[in-house]
Amino acid sequence: MSDAGHPHPEEPHNDDVGGKLNWLRAGVLGANDGIVSTAGLVVGVAGATTDRTALLLAGIAGLVAGALSMAGGEYVSVSTQRDTERALLRLERQELRTMPDEEERELAGIYESKGLSRKLAAEVARELTARDPLRAHAEAELRIDPDQLTSPWQAAWASMLAFTVGALLPLLAITLTPLSIRVLTTAGAVAVALGITGWVGARLGDAPPARAAVRNVGVGALTMSVTYAVGLLSGTAVG
Repeated sequence: MSDAGHPHPEEPHNDDVGGKLNWLRAGVLGANDGIVSTAGLVVGVAGATTDRTALLLAGIAGLVAGALSMAGGEYVSVSTQRDTERALLRLERQELRTMPDEEERELAGIYESKGLSRKLAAEVARELTARDPLRAHAEAELRIDPDQLTSPWQAAWASMLAFTVGALLPLLAITLTPLSIRVLTTAGAVAVALGITGWVGARLGDAPPARAAVRNVGVGALTMSVTYAVGLLSGTAVG
């Protein structure tokens, strides 16, 4: 039995698909940040010292500080966005209460600007307003779903987890491999991981994946090269 509302049931028709893609994209970018920043830190320390304990402590400190920084920044940013969304919804409620006719005409004008005839736009606005005026205006005017406001805590935890997962790769690679090959091993593991995150991030954003992967690996390689050189110079100066 077919669903008249969804002629292709195998296709995603959830209204929150865009939101899920945004969260996935944010997770990929968070993991990418964890990989690059932690790789730069541990490679730099490896250039300055051969002490595995010092390297591990520096990596753990960088991981914790970076993850907390990402979580805090995301929480503050998304909280500000949520406050703005709530303020806009309060204003919309007030306008709907004090000037309902003007708001309905405004809604009709929005649909008319999208290509509907004036008569059909007015009918659509009237029916949507009769059903749920706040949702109708919030979605059409503000691009906000009143029932799906952004969650700062969800954003904070997602960023912290993504950063931690990404940071663990270079940290484990450089502390668990022999001294003679630890920098090369870490560089190779990081290059592969950055290639994957660049590819996935580009596919999610409908961008050329190969170019994004190469660019991502290039940025990571440059970061590690600079920090390793700084570490070598610092180690030589101290020694």
